[in-house]
Amino acid sequence: MQLMEERIRKNGIVRAGNVLKVDSFLNHQMDIDLFNEMGKEFYRLFGEEHVTKIVTIEASGIGIACVAAQYFHVPVVFAKKSESKNLDGDVYTSAVASFTHNKVYDIRISKKYLNENDRILLIDDFLAKGNALLGLLDVCQQSGATVVGAGIAIEKGFQEGGQLLRKRGLRVESLAIVDAMDENGEIVFRRQ
Repeated sequence: MQLMEERIRKNGIVRAGNVLKVDSFLNHQMDIDLFNEMGKEFYRLFGEEHVTKIVTIEASGIGIACVAAQYFHVPVVFAKKSESKNLDGDVYTSAVASFTHNKVYDIRISKKYLNENDRILLIDDFLAKGNALLGLLDVCQQSGATVVGAGIAIEKGFQEGGQLLRKRGLRVESLAIVDAMDENGEIVFRRQ
């Protein structure tokens, strides 16, 4: 998606350790006009899949998922990363290793919100190592739901997550794939 690549070039900041900061428009301050265009694109890509729910993980995927859900006219379910008194005890869980936070946490979704009749579209802001999506896939598989694919805002193509998930048979559609970047601000995108 050309618009996403342009925005990364304009406002993205490359930091040491292969960190791409896009917090000015994607995952801290959110550009809703951009999210709207992303939602349209995800609907163009997955609109024929008869999606019944969009599933994401807290926190950065929620805004993107909510805007996209307006085009699919389906609810959004997000996996919680921490226990909550508001979350019923009957949950699907999976362990997820976070590259960004350097820790492992359990994600949870109440069993009343996913079932075997659901056709799930996973949505997230980043795909790097693939751990968050693997955890979401695991939770969806526990419920018996069908995962029709994953919509990703930005994929780090130089890390193994996208390749790993595609080899597992998951349809992954990324709006921008970064193949290389350096601390001088040079970003190379994969032509899709």
